[in-house]
Amino acid sequence: MKMNQTWKKQGIELQPGMTIKGKWHQHHYVIKRKLGSGAIGSVYLCAHNGKNRALKISDNSTSMTMEVNVLKSLAKVQGNRLGPSLFDVDDWETPQGIKYAFYVMEYLQGESITSFMKRNGSEWIGVFMLQLLDDLERLHQSGWVFGDLKTDNLLVTSSPPKVRWVDVGGTTQIGRAIKEYTEFYDRGYWGMGSRRAEPSYDLFAFVMVFLAIYFPKRFNRGANPEKQLITKLHEAQSLKMYRSCLKKAIQGKYQSSAQMKKELASTIYLAQRGHTVKRSTRRQRTAKQGPVIVELTGLFILSLVYYLSSLLLP
Repeated sequence: MKMNQTWKKQGIELQPGMTIKGKWHQHHYVIKRKLGSGAIGSVYLCAHNGKNRALKISDNSTSMTMEVNVLKSLAKVQGNRLGPSLFDVDDWETPQGIKYAFYVMEYLQGESITSFMKRNGSEWIGVFMLQLLDDLERLHQSGWVFGDLKTDNLLVTSSPPKVRWVDVGGTTQIGRAIKEYTEFYDRGYWGMGSRRAEPSYDLFAFVMVFLAIYFPKRFNRGANPEKQLITKLHEAQSLKMYRSCLKKAIQGKYQSSAQMKKELASTIYLAQRGHTVKRSTRRQRTAKQGPVIVELTGLFILSLVYYLSSLLLP
């Protein structure tokens, strides 16, 4: 990730057991451990009134205000489904009088999308692709682009499994320059487009998320970046069914996430329908059967059920 050099030099390190008291709201937060750092501050697991929360703190109050505005905007769009719920926004002063801005949000428990896929198999690819595209569609319709979409910013929660976003720090208003990005997921790095905030920017990163799952050690651009990306798409056998859609996203041929979602859903349906027909034909050749019951096996059932279930989540 491209980092803010000021933060790297001046960022504060909170220690487990420390208590952060808000200057304005007077709420107390006991720090448990560090969850991670980004270009604009660090995030800590903390406790407040017996409940776990995630606290982000930074010396960059302007950028923090922008992130808070993004979280508030996402809450209005989708009832907190897109980003974590926001609980508190305040300032904290150190004993030395140094002021930091912080906000407190929902602590999402789960596991990385890469870990989940390794444990549960490739049948979940279609589920998560549809979920992500559905969320991106709502985000884009509200006037924002995620920007720094990557595996590190995605978490799989349970009951039912759902991909959630855990960091909206790179979210940028459509039409502006992307403010935060990670090279491997950035189409500008690959020479496949600009860093202008538009739906196609997120859709390129969307493809890179799924390539990153199957190429955890990453890969470089090579002499021909586009050819390298297409080659890797073909090497990832688990992505074979979705290859056509993913290739179009890499090349910037989708104008919206809704367009890609519609085509991807159709691809999954047609592939499953063809698989069902082949199975029915084989059965008819080997034994006498009564009325044929249409079978919607593993992949399509899983994609459909969990995709629809995710739409019902608060």
